[in-house]
Amino acid sequence: MTTSAAKQSVKGPSKRSGLGISRAEARRETISAYLFLLPFLVVFVGFVVVPMIMCLWTSFFDSTMAREDVFVGFANYIKMFQDKVFWKALVNTAIIVVVSVPVVTAFSLWVASAIYKMKAASCSFFRCVFYLPVVTGTVAVTVVWKWMFNNYYGIINYVGKGVGLIENNVNWLGDSKTALWCIILILITTSIGQPIVLYVSALGNVDASLTEAAQVDGATKMQTFWKIMWPQITPTTLYILVITTINSFQCFALIQLLTSGGPNHATDTIMYYIYYQAFKLYQYGYGNAMGVILAIIIALLSAIQFKVAGNGND
Repeated sequence: MTTSAAKQSVKGPSKRSGLGISRAEARRETISAYLFLLPFLVVFVGFVVVPMIMCLWTSFFDSTMAREDVFVGFANYIKMFQDKVFWKALVNTAIIVVVSVPVVTAFSLWVASAIYKMKAASCSFFRCVFYLPVVTGTVAVTVVWKWMFNNYYGIINYVGKGVGLIENNVNWLGDSKTALWCIILILITTSIGQPIVLYVSALGNVDASLTEAAQVDGATKMQTFWKIMWPQITPTTLYILVITTINSFQCFALIQLLTSGGPNHATDTIMYYIYYQAFKLYQYGYGNAMGVILAIIIALLSAIQFKVAGNGND
């Protein structure tokens, strides 16, 4: 009896798991799940993981289309840190990130706070208006802005002279003092759509009973926002900060279509300089080395943002 009971106790768990399904059924479900994930995994590995490994590998070579690759070790990285244009592009990229990320986040939160309590039709209208530049093609948006900044017949010069802000036409995109700020302005206007939609959703999901209780207890609107609403939308804010930072670092299309890094490298960014070195000068190894450094910078900043947000929640 004891031996039989022991055998049954041994066989029991092998036939059925704690959730009431057999190991064979669990194995079949696991295999089915991985089969469903397989197409995505193949695409992810083929177009993300493998290119990342190739990028890191090629960064240690003098790689061009003219001849066979030559291993140079860390020469590309040494050259990069001695390249004045790279440092200029890094500074320009830092300016874009430092200015655009806080402005996009703060402005999106302000707009979302103003419209999330509106009627459904009005709220949807404003969300559509602000989100429209996101779904509109980058080339189309850039062409419109290029016309607006035109130094001969652009509407910016026309309005500026009409209200007395400027006396003569300004070559906004051709002046090193104004070109980068024009790029930042365009980047901000095309980046606020998604954060506004996310903030409207997050604010709409805030527990209304808590805000009503705070108001009954005499809390002001500002106190209610910072003490009740802000902690509940912090995860959304963190996500917006991360994606906005990454998008700002990867600013490329605007530079290519409007200024091509000019005038005198005033609008060069790391992404554009990588493109210039790799696909115009065919210095693939050097371009990949800059890509590796850019990936490290973005990863470090994202980790810092997660760390700061985590400490804030604690």
